[in-house]
Amino acid sequence: MSKLSRRDFLKMAGLGLGALALRPFEKLGLPPFPAAERLGRILFATDVFSQPNINAPVIGRLFEDQIVEWNRETVATVRNPNTFNQRWVETPQGFVYSPNVQPVRNLPNVPLESVPAGEPGFWAEVTVPYADLIIANPPVRAPWAQTFKLERGVDPRIYYGQVVWIDSVKNENGVAYYRFNEDFGHGYGYGDMFWVDAAALKPITEEEVAPISASVDPAQKRIVVNVNHQTLSCFEGNVEVFFCRVSTGLLKAQIGEDTYETPLGDMYAWRKMPSIAMGANAQGDAAGYDTPAVPWTTFIATGGVAIHGAFWHNAFGTPRSHGCINLLPQDAKWVWRWTDPHVTLKQSEVQLTWPDVGTKVTTTYRQFI
Repeated sequence: MSKLSRRDFLKMAGLGLGALALRPFEKLGLPPFPAAERLGRILFATDVFSQPNINAPVIGRLFEDQIVEWNRETVATVRNPNTFNQRWVETPQGFVYSPNVQPVRNLPNVPLESVPAGEPGFWAEVTVPYADLIIANPPVRAPWAQTFKLERGVDPRIYYGQVVWIDSVKNENGVAYYRFNEDFGHGYGYGDMFWVDAAALKPITEEEVAPISASVDPAQKRIVVNVNHQTLSCFEGNVEVFFCRVSTGLLKAQIGEDTYETPLGDMYAWRKMPSIAMGANAQGDAAGYDTPAVPWTTFIATGGVAIHGAFWHNAFGTPRSHGCINLLPQDAKWVWRWTDPHVTLKQSEVQLTWPDVGTKVTTTYRQFI
């Protein structure tokens, strides 16, 4: 889908796209987030300390989905020997342990008036700390969405960095709403569709996902993930062109078994999509999970092992996944664009079959240069 001007979109009135539920549109809108360039979303209830030190006095408490100003990130003044991560975030309220707060921004958008003419929908990225959802085809089916109501008492939400498929646009009382279709025609979700304030989402253009270093011989590209250091490096020949912290699978020593360890060795990118719903044993298993709209997913091995963005934690530099390689969404997007095979927005997904392979990915415990 090429970039189109607003006059290229047709107004879509009276679509009759399903009755709303849970609450009226008048109550659906973006909260008054703090007016700061950098913000943090509290991931779960956490103490606030007077200093970046686990032994410092506790001076307050913040709760899940509170949005705070992110003044700066710093390191602990006294090392905590019980954790890998020694980073803290300074907020106006005090210091918060960095893994407990997602770095976010509040960048609302001018909504599109319609779906691009002749297109089934478009991909869009969440650019605000969070946005509330209203189910368009009740009842709610997905475990992740049910959890919001049953355990948190609020309507489902989507969060900064997620990438979602929009298949409809509606205007209600002068406000534009997009319909987020979790399934997006591929059968990966539970069939739920949700209305969301369109200002929360930025439509993604082909220019934004254009290949990086497209002129470089694909055979010269390789990724090295160092499980010891929890880092990822992209190389073109012997030149490192990208570096970031990651979270690989939980180590055997941490959980008493090797179920969640990221596999070691040489693998290859073979399946890619802008976003996918991920889950495992979501119903009744304490170790299960169900996560929608996991952004910038590059599968590298059978069993669902992938490099992808993670919006549900900020523990990068610490093993904590179910075997995948977690990156900040913006880092995962860079890797997604740089690796082969390339995927256009119109394609939405590309799968290769052996012996056709994409970019080589080596995971290792060893030191490397």
